[in-house]
Amino acid sequence: MKKITKILTALLPLLLILTMGFGAQAADPTYGITINNSDTGHTYEAYQVFSGTLSGTGVLSNIGWGSGVNSAALLTALKSDSVVGSRFTACVTAADVATVMNGLTNDSADTKAIAQIIGANLSATVAGTSTAGTGSYTITGLSAGYYLVKDKNASQNNTYDAYTRFMLEVVKDITVTPKNDVPSVTKKVTDVNDSTGVKTGWQDSADYDIGDLVPFRLAGTLPTNYSDYTKYKYVFHDTMAAGLTFDPSTVKVYVDTTLISTGYTIVTTGLTDGCTFEVRFTDLKTIAAVTKDSVIAVEYSARLNANAVIGSVGNPNKVSLEYSNNPNAGGEGDTGKTPDDNVIVFTYKTVINKVDQNNNPLSGATFLLEKYNAATLTYTAVAVTTNTEGTVFTFTGLDDGLYRLTETATPVGYNSVDPIYFTVAATHDVTADIPTLLTLTANQSDDKGTNLTAGIIATFVASPTSGNISTNIVNNSGSKLPSTGGVGTTIFYVVGGILIVGAAVLLVRRIKMSGNKR
Repeated sequence: MKKITKILTALLPLLLILTMGFGAQAADPTYGITINNSDTGHTYEAYQVFSGTLSGTGVLSNIGWGSGVNSAALLTALKSDSVVGSRFTACVTAADVATVMNGLTNDSADTKAIAQIIGANLSATVAGTSTAGTGSYTITGLSAGYYLVKDKNASQNNTYDAYTRFMLEVVKDITVTPKNDVPSVTKKVTDVNDSTGVKTGWQDSADYDIGDLVPFRLAGTLPTNYSDYTKYKYVFHDTMAAGLTFDPSTVKVYVDTTLISTGYTIVTTGLTDGCTFEVRFTDLKTIAAVTKDSVIAVEYSARLNANAVIGSVGNPNKVSLEYSNNPNAGGEGDTGKTPDDNVIVFTYKTVINKVDQNNNPLSGATFLLEKYNAATLTYTAVAVTTNTEGTVFTFTGLDDGLYRLTETATPVGYNSVDPIYFTVAATHDVTADIPTLLTLTANQSDDKGTNLTAGIIATFVASPTSGNISTNIVNNSGSKLPSTGGVGTTIFYVVGGILIVGAAVLLVRRIKMSGNKR
């Protein structure tokens, strides 16, 4: 009996250890997903698609449906899909579906289509969430299985970003980087000097005369994951200043360099975001020529009108691009928006002050200002407004070029002024995000546009801020005899006196000569 007691006493610690082992088994391990993304503002969610048993070799077995999907609806959607449905015809269980998916390559068209179907049949059960936004998002506490990781619904609407989606096997801690990409958009304008015929390429600023048609170009790119979408919304939102009038008849749309006439609409009414017009592609996927490398371009013209702002404030224009940004939903509904891209159109005015030789305002004159046009080899008149005193003549809405100023009526009693030629020149940012007017100058020139260095009678003062170019045009009074008491009168007196004295001397000599003859 004592021996049995000793044996039991020796075995008791071992029995306690075994009892503890059976009563409190170690918990299943959990894992984390780290998403490297420098963009803040994301909320990533993980949904378990398949569960399984993880072996020591890191392989999942006993595949079953995960908690994050509506299994019955998902199986039906997979079987009925027009692209991948034939692959799942015989599938009954989660293991059957997993077997089909194991036979596909990463990022293939079928894999992307399946991930999209899964994304449309998720349950409300989220396995983990991260909203860190410090350049790295981490979702922890995930049991082994297959997960769909995506941006939370509605979290990227109207942002310059896109929704992401990953199908991941989680059997250890893993790190991924989003492959999402976003399109971009630019707006450009071209500039032309009417007097020289020189035309620039597409740039960010220009100057024009009021009444001119100003050409613009919008150009948009596409994301690298464009093929992930089944539909793709693409809308240009163009906003103009009041000084520009859009001409819908001038719109041309291109896919790369090919002009197209269908697949889009031009909308000018019922707009809610304050833009002037939209070019809408409801579904860019209907245009077969479009690929991820395509550039969608819109060219059009707008007329610079009488509301144009003079000077450095200018007449700004901008465009933004609305685009599908959620491949998880096939591209329908969710859209992002690019930042605005800006261009600006400048215009100026010339002010002629009519003065006399004492620099006092002088009424009674009229002026004609004309601009030389190299295309027609002619001068075109510029509209003028005159103050009530008839001493200030304002020509509004001019750009660079060669001008001719002619005094068509001269104040009574004053000498006329010969036609004056002058050039206007300006520089402005052509590659800036927010273009500005840098310089504005005007100089008297010859009739060929070469600035004079001598014989200048009109000195122009130009202000880039106000856009004003001003000068005084002087009329001198007409020729007339000098006044009494002047030097000129004295000359007449002296000359007259000499003539009288001479005549007297001549008369005396003749009298003497006559007396001698007697």
